[in-house]
Amino acid sequence: MTKIDKIVVVTMKTWLEGLIERFNTKSQAKFYIEHMGGSFEEYEDAHKQYYLSLEKLKKSIPLEYKFQIIEKSFLPNFLFGPNNLIVCIGQDRLVINTAKYLENQLIIAVNPDPKRFDGIMIPFSVEQFPKILQKVADGEFNSIKVTMAVAKLNNGQQLYGVNDLFIGHKSHGSARYTITFNNFTERQSSSGIIVSTGAGSTAWFRSVITGAIGIVYKFRKYSVQIDQATEDEYRFPWDANYIYFSVREPFVSKISSASIIFDTIYSDIDLTIESHMSENGVIFNDGIQSDFLEFNSGTIATISVAEKKANLVTNNSEW
Repeated sequence: MTKIDKIVVVTMKTWLEGLIERFNTKSQAKFYIEHMGGSFEEYEDAHKQYYLSLEKLKKSIPLEYKFQIIEKSFLPNFLFGPNNLIVCIGQDRLVINTAKYLENQLIIAVNPDPKRFDGIMIPFSVEQFPKILQKVADGEFNSIKVTMAVAKLNNGQQLYGVNDLFIGHKSHGSARYTITFNNFTERQSSSGIIVSTGAGSTAWFRSVITGAIGIVYKFRKYSVQIDQATEDEYRFPWDANYIYFSVREPFVSKISSASIIFDTIYSDIDLTIESHMSENGVIFNDGIQSDFLEFNSGTIATISVAEKKANLVTNNSEW
């Protein structure tokens, strides 16, 4: 049996709500979209479907459970209880955002709109929710402990990444820093460092590998085709005890080198980066550039496999 004190349903703003926030009114948002040649009906339909799914999910929660609904923007200030069951209804990014604020609480991720969202991290439909909720309550469920990366700064701040972390310049331009890994240190200038987890291995990490292989093949003018990495090669388990780091576009000069470019960070190894950027140095997570730590001169970041993990309920035993 699983002890559930309360069910916390985490929601997101729809595309339509985002437009209304941007343009102040629905009519102004509609004018903008239609003026640009888009279909405002698509935004309305997606909005309607999301709230139909949310209402259906709420009605399917048995009366014996207390539940509370919070919107994603309130996550940083919300206090989760140790026996809360977290239900995310939205896209993959909602699960990623929520996981960073939890301490091992179970997450059931629900896809409110399977026609629009593929949902790698949202395996359950609204119709499946009552059944999986009962299985969780009975303790008869599968889950996976999703590995996260963490950046800890020498000023006490820290930032978790479920998919990835980016360390570099805010503009993605030249970032200057000293990097230390496996007892080797060098100064570098690059367009940033990407740290990838297993959950992010099919995202930014895949793009890095794809680009690197393509560039090497064309630049070296190999007569034999270099095959792109297959999914079996670039994808690694969500619960792996390691993460990867990749340096983007390293520049070699009299004061910068490029020997530490790509490697594996295991749970007993740290990557250390000291910033030499006077301003606009940042560390952000999971592609969310608005959620960042300042990483300017004098700041030292220690990048490692996080001790805590996201505890995601799955619909199968192997992910």
